[in-house]
Amino acid sequence: MMKNWFLFLYVLLAVGSLHAQKNAQPDTTRVLQTVIVKGYEQNRQLKEVSAAINVVNVAQLQRYNNTSLLPALNATPGVHMEERSPGSYRLNIRGSTLRSPFGVRNVKVYWNGIPLTDPGGNTYLNQLSFYNVNSIEVLKGPASSLYGAGTGGAVLINSLPDSQAPGINLHYATGSFNFQNLNAQIITGNSDHNNTFGYTHQTSDGYREHTRLRRDVATWETRFKANDKQELSASVLYGDLYYQTPGGLTAAQYNTNPRAARPAAGAFPSAADAKAAIYQKTFLAGLTHQYRFTENFQNTSVVYGAFSNIKNPTFRNYERRSEPHFGGRTVFTFNKQWQQASLQVSFGGEGQRGFFNTKTFGNAGGNPDTVQTDDDIDNYIYSGFIQTDLHLPGNWSLSAGASINKSSITITRLTGPQMGKLTASFNSEWAPRIALSKKLLPGMLLYASISRGFSPPTTAEILPSTSIINTSLQAEHGVNYEAGIKSNWLQQRLYVEVNTFYYKLKNAIVQRRDASGADYFTNAGSTRQRGIESQASYQLLPTDHRFVNNARLWISHTYNNFSYTDFKVVATDYSGNKLPGVATHTVTAGVDISTRPGWYLNLTWYYSDPIALNDANTDKASSYNLAGGRTGWRKSIGKTILMDLFAGIDNAFNVTYSLGNDINATGGRYYNAAPGVNYYGGVSFRFKCLKGAQK
Repeated sequence: MMKNWFLFLYVLLAVGSLHAQKNAQPDTTRVLQTVIVKGYEQNRQLKEVSAAINVVNVAQLQRYNNTSLLPALNATPGVHMEERSPGSYRLNIRGSTLRSPFGVRNVKVYWNGIPLTDPGGNTYLNQLSFYNVNSIEVLKGPASSLYGAGTGGAVLINSLPDSQAPGINLHYATGSFNFQNLNAQIITGNSDHNNTFGYTHQTSDGYREHTRLRRDVATWETRFKANDKQELSASVLYGDLYYQTPGGLTAAQYNTNPRAARPAAGAFPSAADAKAAIYQKTFLAGLTHQYRFTENFQNTSVVYGAFSNIKNPTFRNYERRSEPHFGGRTVFTFNKQWQQASLQVSFGGEGQRGFFNTKTFGNAGGNPDTVQTDDDIDNYIYSGFIQTDLHLPGNWSLSAGASINKSSITITRLTGPQMGKLTASFNSEWAPRIALSKKLLPGMLLYASISRGFSPPTTAEILPSTSIINTSLQAEHGVNYEAGIKSNWLQQRLYVEVNTFYYKLKNAIVQRRDASGADYFTNAGSTRQRGIESQASYQLLPTDHRFVNNARLWISHTYNNFSYTDFKVVATDYSGNKLPGVATHTVTAGVDISTRPGWYLNLTWYYSDPIALNDANTDKASSYNLAGGRTGWRKSIGKTILMDLFAGIDNAFNVTYSLGNDINATGGRYYNAAPGVNYYGGVSFRFKCLKGAQK
């Protein structure tokens, strides 16, 4: 019934759009080139930045199902977002999930300039709803020279456009597996002082058994321009998230019924009987102050406080975590302009402190039983940094920066084995970066960089699921060599970007599993990571076409040659084996068409090579191809209302694949099946209040 309804809506949209009013859409190829990148404090156009940065803007986010960031991020080279079950995310930037059995680690994430990554190194990216994101910058490779710990990179998320008129936004989407997503936003004020209030409610029964999800997120964001020198902004978020965790399947179980949840095995109950789930509540509040001392000297400072409460019944135990933390970041920027040269110096610091408590109990049917361990965790991380950017005559640019970092985790065990206090400290970690670029032609930039990255063990790695405290883990660190080219062709209708890197990582932290399936971590000696990332975008028709105002063909490709160079576990030598969890080749391609009457079409194809599932490379996930599309009708109703009616399909050919493999899983329980063919549709309304849109 639902399938027929969506097919009918597809036809209705295609025909009805011919009578819509004009609704111009931007030339996406040129928008991507001219977007201002904030990463590395550059504040320059993407095509002029001497770094490998992926930008995901609101147009790219809204070409899918208006539910998840995953498909838009996976359409960019060098990035792979995984979903083990609805609400359970991992973010892989150049192999960074090697140490992430679940959650987002080894990547520093900021939301509106506020550290979303806690001082323990974990990021609750799943706490954000789709509508809490307006744009994303992904800084690939070591970004420690400005953003501290993390060998994978950094992610800068912004929730609001630079300016928007007062009004009301209403969004609703529904689809397969009883999926519902409702969002409402109220925008008030003017260019000097404005407020945005938002609320999202999302539910789904999930594709697999025992994968129900509920997400509620409320936000308030405000900006206040006191005068020409001073501006204040604040971001407040409260999220209440619940999702069931079905557990991994063996190959036999996966091939027999990929929708099944983990069954009972030995002494362990099934995921359903254990009522395995995540109950997660998070509060985050941050205040940003910008002050311009002179035309050439300014400061941006952020302070924040956050609290997360997590309850996690599993088939092994029941965990309860309390995680309050706070911190801040400040950046001073000095600019000097000469006739044919310019200088920018950025310097500052960042600090975070957390006072966590983690308790594990026996799991009595989804309720806590006898206390097994009780741990107080005091963690902090501090960094100071400086960066100089010099733009020279002859179209040369030089960027050089470095940071010094210190972190510590102290665990006081109050109950259970290893009672007492244990500390792991990581001091004086230097992380320099230098980049050189040259504009060979007006539309061509060639760049090269060398950077050192480091990442100390996270709290969840020193205190893993085994509940055995491991303070012997060392920080991983390495040097990354990179070169790339960004170029425009054919009167800026074709944009091509290619970069290659070589990353030698020492003391790489990798995950292992014990006989019960609990994860623990060890240093793997060294790894060698070589790759090529490329993307191209071509505007098929001139922008002055009478009917089509945007027709874009695009493609991105990632080549990864990642391997262990020195990794032995007891008598087993894994040296020379591929790193598990990373495909050698991935390709994403798409077509985006929008017309002046309002009809639009987005088509996407994705391919992934086989993926090694264990360090021995004896088990692999099969390669797969995915296809999907969205069509819709955007129509302006008068001057104050914009409507977007849309429908779409994901995994159109009903491919069976796993989107979040459990690496090195005990008993070969690697597989977490992604949804088969599924459909969605929805409508969005934007009610603009013209009065008060400007001061």
